[in-house]
Amino acid sequence: MSAPPRPVPRSGVGVLDKASTVLSVIENGPVSLAEVVERSGLARPTAHRIAVALERLGLLTRDFEGRFVLGPRLGSLSVEAQRDRLVQRALPVLTGLAADTGLDARLFRRRAGRRICIASSPAEPSRDPVPVGACHPLTSGPVAQVLLAWEEPEQLYEGLRGARFTAAQLAAVRQRCWAYGPDSAAGDTVSCAVPVQLRTGRVVAALALSGTAARTGALPRRLLGRSLVDAAVLGDALGRAHAEFVPEAATRR
Repeated sequence: MSAPPRPVPRSGVGVLDKASTVLSVIENGPVSLAEVVERSGLARPTAHRIAVALERLGLLTRDFEGRFVLGPRLGSLSVEAQRDRLVQRALPVLTGLAADTGLDARLFRRRAGRRICIASSPAEPSRDPVPVGACHPLTSGPVAQVLLAWEEPEQLYEGLRGARFTAAQLAAVRQRCWAYGPDSAAGDTVSCAVPVQLRTGRVVAALALSGTAARTGALPRRLLGRSLVDAAVLGDALGRAHAEFVPEAATRR
């Protein structure tokens, strides 16, 4: 039998408190409507109305057995809430990478069909070709591959439309946990990118080192990839920022 839900904070607004109670029942795993009623103490019509309303908002969804489970919108909200912390914790790591390698170190996030630079520590700040806030299509380059490679099949299919890489290339990226190649968004450069992932495996960002072929040529691909895998973990910085940020790639070394 599942453990009873922990005490739920009260707002004093009746409908919000009922919705919060329903969410607290479901957050521990899939439950049927009958179980929602039993564990929440709400009348069946009320529990059903609240659960269905939360489902319409994307805060709940159903599994294959028709039971209520937490919805995808909650995951998105959680990631957004951690965005500032991710950037703050990443900056020292990016700065260290730029200093150690002489390359530009950046952190990117996906927004619909585009990639956005959310943190940057270029080796030459006055000549940064991809400043914070720069936005480019997810159609080419290692960063785009990393941000798309772990998506669900439907989104992966949409992302491949007009892309200069294939599903087979993305499968290879998933297997080795990094991508390497030309990056047209940063001018005449090459980049190596790795994913920053949640414990669930969801990719929330891509970390990239970039530079001209002359600057990156002295670094073997394997060494460059390994250094970025370590950086994707963001050392203790991200690990301590939130327990969910863990290096899936590190478990494959």
